[in-house]
Amino acid sequence: MADEMTAITQAVARDEIRQLAFAYADAVDRRDLDLLASLYRPDARFGTHGEGAGGARAFFAEALSQIGLAVLLVANHLIEFDPQADSNDPSDSGGPTARGTVWAHGFIDDGNEGFIQQLIKYEDRYIRVDGVWKFTDRRHLLWLGWRHDEPDPLAQAAANWPERQIGLGSIPYDDNHWQEFWAQR
Repeated sequence: MADEMTAITQAVARDEIRQLAFAYADAVDRRDLDLLASLYRPDARFGTHGEGAGGARAFFAEALSQIGLAVLLVANHLIEFDPQADSNDPSDSGGPTARGTVWAHGFIDDGNEGFIQQLIKYEDRYIRVDGVWKFTDRRHLLWLGWRHDEPDPLAQAAANWPERQIGLGSIPYDDNHWQEFWAQR
């Protein structure tokens, strides 16, 4: 609740909330379903996939299985604290709440479209639960996407960096979460 937060606590809260967006991008990049699930409030709903951590894991497992490599670069994160919690709001758990928008530039290996880039705007709601900021929900809005027809950057030979500067690197392919995610599919 913004009325009860000092300028210092708001600055700290903004940093903690921004870390959510960075952790989300990292978890998507590496396919860390446990990290993704931990970023949402315990009773967050994920449609037909259910709610809570189990719903989050099921939702993201399905969504991320549809694409290969995905790197999200996060920018322009604006956060506004809610003046007071609305006791009629079913998402209110009594903790401070906030809203925000954040942009992401995605580099994605899409199974249907090939290698694409997207500019994505997320509209977020946040809540502090047990002293930790969490997503209440995220709304993914696509501004635009475009395909890279030729050459496909993912069809290159290995770079073997630092030997060569051009070619495929080792990430995320060598990451344990990435390997575990794909081994289960």
